[in-house]
This record gives sequence, structure tokens and C-alpha cells, in this order.
Amino acid sequence: MKAFATENIRNLAVIGHGDAGKTQLVSSLIHVSGSQHRWGKVDEGTTITDYDEDSIERKVSLNNNFAHAEYQDTKINFIDTPGYAAFVSHARPALRVADCALVVVDAVHGIEVQTEKTWQYANEFLLPRFMVINKIDKEHADFGHALETAADSFARSIVPFTLPIGREGSFRGVIDVVHQKAYEFDADGKAKAIGIPSEEKALLDSTRERLIEIVAESDDALMEKYFADGTLPEEDIIPNLARAIAASKLCPVYAASATTLVGLQILLDHLVEFAPNPATHEMEYGFTDNEMTGDRINRKYNNDEPFSAYVFRTIADPFAGRINVMKVISGKIGHDANVRNTTRDTDERLGALHVISGKTLDKVDSAATGDIIAVVKLKDTQTGDTLSDKAKPIVYPPVQYPEAAIAFAIEPKSRADEDKISGALHKILEEDPSLHFDRDPQTNEFILSGSGQLHIETVVKKLEQRYHVEVALHPPKVPYKETITTQAEVQGRHKKQSGGRGQFGDCKVIFEPLERGAGFEWVDKIFGGSVPQNFRPAIEKGIIEAAASGAVAGYPLVDFKVTLVDGSFHAVDSDEHSFRAAGRKAFRAAMEKVKPTLLEPIMDVEVFTPQEVSGDIMGDLNSRRGRVGGMEVRGKQQVIKAKVPLAEMLDYQSKLNSVTQARGSYHMQFSHYDPLPGNLAQKVIDEAVAAGRVRAHDDDE
Repeated sequence: MKAFATENIRNLAVIGHGDAGKTQLVSSLIHVSGSQHRWGKVDEGTTITDYDEDSIERKVSLNNNFAHAEYQDTKINFIDTPGYAAFVSHARPALRVADCALVVVDAVHGIEVQTEKTWQYANEFLLPRFMVINKIDKEHADFGHALETAADSFARSIVPFTLPIGREGSFRGVIDVVHQKAYEFDADGKAKAIGIPSEEKALLDSTRERLIEIVAESDDALMEKYFADGTLPEEDIIPNLARAIAASKLCPVYAASATTLVGLQILLDHLVEFAPNPATHEMEYGFTDNEMTGDRINRKYNNDEPFSAYVFRTIADPFAGRINVMKVISGKIGHDANVRNTTRDTDERLGALHVISGKTLDKVDSAATGDIIAVVKLKDTQTGDTLSDKAKPIVYPPVQYPEAAIAFAIEPKSRADEDKISGALHKILEEDPSLHFDRDPQTNEFILSGSGQLHIETVVKKLEQRYHVEVALHPPKVPYKETITTQAEVQGRHKKQSGGRGQFGDCKVIFEPLERGAGFEWVDKIFGGSVPQNFRPAIEKGIIEAAASGAVAGYPLVDFKVTLVDGSFHAVDSDEHSFRAAGRKAFRAAMEKVKPTLLEPIMDVEVFTPQEVSGDIMGDLNSRRGRVGGMEVRGKQQVIKAKVPLAEMLDYQSKLNSVTQARGSYHMQFSHYDPLPGNLAQKVIDEAVAAGRVRAHDDDE
């Protein structure tokens, strides 16, 4: 495949709510562009960008996938992003590298939740937008209503560039508002010019007048001319449309049907004519070091600049190996180039360069500034890394993913699965940085966290189908802790005689509670030789060992102080083991007097919710034993801050989705431990006993 110049490249992130028809739209646009690809259909599982078995089965995009069209000497790179809540965070890296967002809206439902969310992502990256109102041919489709919901939802000048001719089953053509022409489309999506229907002329005139107003508002000189003449000449309108779009002062809207191909050729024409190319962005900023604390430096989108690229997607292909997909931000690059991974301070040899379409890789000799390319089998490079010229290093800030919203304990079903799970999950995490996998040091469970239950379920299926690892999911254990509430002085005495040399250790200690978060404190107050100095650390070790398995429910005991005040020893029978056993016995003796209790983790929670349901959210948090600490308004959302026990938050995502119609989100982080109320503590203790986590102690150890 040939390489394209920067001005002939269009990078589009296709975003919107699930089921709006993004994947079908990409497939249909490529077909209409004249590509040799077969026209793929979502219902048949043959689209270019949804090639994964799970995506085909669910008819849901699970990650960003790629396709491109060559049209009018222009390469249009499409990044097809997921639209379902569990996967929508993948739109962020796509928008980071795109030069324009193509927002797809369902003509039946109008603006929906994930459309709003991805629109906000596009705002973060200051990205120009085109909008396609899709499915105009469907029953109950209403272009006007969908346009109205868009205008109500988004503070931006949203103006139709095409108007539909007909509606629902009779949708057969569009009127090009910019060029004042009308078209019908054949079964292959080819446009045929027709006369503008008389009943549509009034709407065309009013829409075009609105378009001219916005062009005039985008420039002071044009505004003066508009006020003087009441309109603008054609030579001032067309050239300034692209500038207004690139400056995000105008969002063109298109009527289309991805399944009947009506309106798509005009959309392609306008993408070539009006969509910004990569050089429209003045520059990108980065840093001189991978800690991003050094000097800030800029790179222009220009072939004459030193090479740099940002890696925004990694694909673990079972045949090709690891595929890194990147955007060339500055300079140009050829195959077999040696570059620096400035994020990881390692060198990489790029080998062959490819353009990627679905699961197909086609080699290219070189890539210019702004193009999206794929490279296989790099040593160390991962999503979020920067590659650059060795002599002119730069590190671009990586995309931040939203915090994981749900966590499951993941348990291998067999020893063989346990041996393979870490390697398999490592490859899945390379593809999906929004996942988190760790081992809880207290509960020893493998914890897999993601953005929703469906997200985790797709990982489990991928583990089974791709890596032949079977696992079970269950809610993670809450990492309770234990502490003491009163002071007590006790003796720990270990004596064992069974012929030959015996065992003897004896200590007297004082246990007392400490404030929350203080941990464990050891104080040696023995004066003299009642216990030799070399045996005293063994007493401390014995107490720490015993505290690790707790006193009432098998959880670690914390926030207590132990003071060693006295003891005795035997010149022959005493040793380190004996005094460690004495420490453990002192611990158990103390637990009968110091009234141990359970502590539960309390989380700092921030809930982002539409203002109209904030009262319901606060009521629900209160029912979860939460303490609401404040509220503030951010944009159109209410932010509720609360402290809530972790045990009450394990199923919170599903409840939040239900109350907010999936428009809400939350994040939480550990705050502190608080005593667990008595009735709940007893339930946890009973469960621990039933599960055998409370260990019986052998006095003769």
C-alpha cells in the first residue's frame, strides 16, 4: 500500500452509544468508498472491525479496532470504538490520537447516555466533531427530534450539512445544504443528482442561513461583511467551513442509513473536503524525561520535525504476536528504523511497518506525520508508550483510564489453570489497560477489576477460548482486621519435657490498644537478666505471628502495643523457639481479657450523578451505612462525597446504573478502619468459623 502525505490523511474516532450503528457505519463507508472489501454486515458477523469471536457473538465492540478507506486520493483512518458502558473507556485513547470525532446517533432514540460520556471525552481532548444521525430508515426514526436532543445536550453550534428526503421506510436521499444539491442513492450507495423537492426548499433555506451565520461568527472580518450585506458570498462560505469545524465552532450533522447506504457518499465527500487533517493541530507537547518532571517541549505535526509516535493500542494476536498500534505525531518513519522507547528507556527496532484493517496487516515502506501504523513484535513497548528519535527524545503524557468500578476474586479451577493464569492475564492486560489484576496480600485472593460485570465476563471467556484457562468468579473477601479494646497483663509460659533436653520460655507482657492506624508497637521494659537479651526478639516474633491470624475471625490483629515487663529462663532448656512459643501463648492468654473486636475498611467515595437523582443517591448511600460529607456541582453533574464501608460497596455499580440509567459513575479509595457494629461482627465471625478460618491452637506447640 502507498504512503499518504499528511494533508491527505483523516483520522476519525467513531464514537457514540451502543447499538447506534458505529461498526456498521464504518463497514458501509468503506464499501461505498470503492474498497475491494466485501460489504460486511453486523448481523452476519462479517464487518471488518468486529472480527473477534466474542464481539461477533454478542454483536458488541469490545475494544478499539481499525479500518481505512482510500477515497479521492485521501486515506481515511477509522477507529471504531465501543459504545457499551463496560467498554466505553476505550474511546479515550482513540480520541487522544484522532483529529476528529465522528459521533453516531440513533435516529429513533436520539442522544443517549454513552453519547454524552464520549462527547465529554472528546471535550477533554479539544477535538472537532462531525455527527451522523443514523438509522433514518427505521420505524419511528425522527431526524428532527434527534437533532433537537443533540442541540439540547451539547453546547455547540450543531447544524445539518445534509437533510433527509423521506423518512422511515421511504428514506431515499439527502439534500446537501452546503452545495445546495439533492441526491438519491442506488443499492450500492452511489449518489445520483435530482432536483430539490419543493416541500424541502424552505427548510433548506433556513438551515443554510443558520450555516452562514455560524461561518460569519467564526471571524470578525466575516461578521462585519455579514452585517453589512445580510449574507456572505459563496467564496467566503466554503473555505471557512473547514476552519470553523477545526476550531470546534461548528459541528456538521448528516442524515444517513448505514444499512441502506443512503447518504454515505455525501458524508465521505464532506469528510475529505471539511474534516481536519493532522497538521491542522498546531503542535503536541511532551517532556524530556519519562517522569514527566523535566522541561516541557513541543512537536509540530510536520515531516521535518524529529520522529515521535504515541502507542495507543496493543493487540495480542495469537499468530502475529504483540501488535503495537501508534500515531506518528512528528517526522516520518521508514521500515527497519531504530528508535528509542522514551517511556521505558529502551531501544527498539521497528522492523516492517503496517497499516491495519480489522485483523489484516498490509506492509508500507514509510509513514508520514499524522498516519496510524502498526508494528509487530517490539520487545518492551506497551500501550501509552512514546517512541522517538534517539537524538531528540520526547515523552508524551499517557491517556488516563477511569478507575475500575467493579472487582471480582478470580479462582483457577485446577492446578494447571493456576500455573497458566498469570501469563494469560498479562497478555490480556497488555490489550486492555483499563483492567487491573493483583493479589490481595491479606486474603491471598487474585483480584480482577474492571469497568463492569460484562467487562470481567468477557475476560473470563477470553481466558477460556484463547488461552484454555478456566476460572470461577466470586465477590472478593472484605479485608477485615481485628483489634483490642482494653488493657491486660498476662503471662506466656512454654514448658515441654519429653526426655533429653527440654523447652522452656516464660514472659510477662502488657497488651494495650492504640489509636486507629498505629499498627503494632513493641516496648522492652525488662531491666536485668530475667530474660536474656538474645531471647527477647523471639517473644516479639511469637506475638506478631499469632496476631497475623487474629483472635476472633482469622483476620490480622492491629493497632495494639505490647510491653515486655518480666519473665524467666532455664540455662539449658531455653532457646529462641521456646520464647517464640511463649509469645504466642501470651497472645492467646491476652485475647481472653482484652475484648478483641473486628475492624472494617471505610472508603472515601465520590459519586458523579445527574442532579435530578442526587437525592436518591444520597438515600442509597445512607442505607449502606454511609456518611455523606458534602456535595458540589461540576458541569451538569452533582458530585456527592461520602465515607462508606467497603462491604457495602461491592455491588454498588449495578445499583448506580439502575438509579442513573447508567449516566452515573463513582470512584473510591481507602480512607481508614472503623469498628464493625456488633451484630454484623458476629455474622462475620460465624462465617469464619463455618469456613474453618479460625484456627485451633495447640498448647504443646
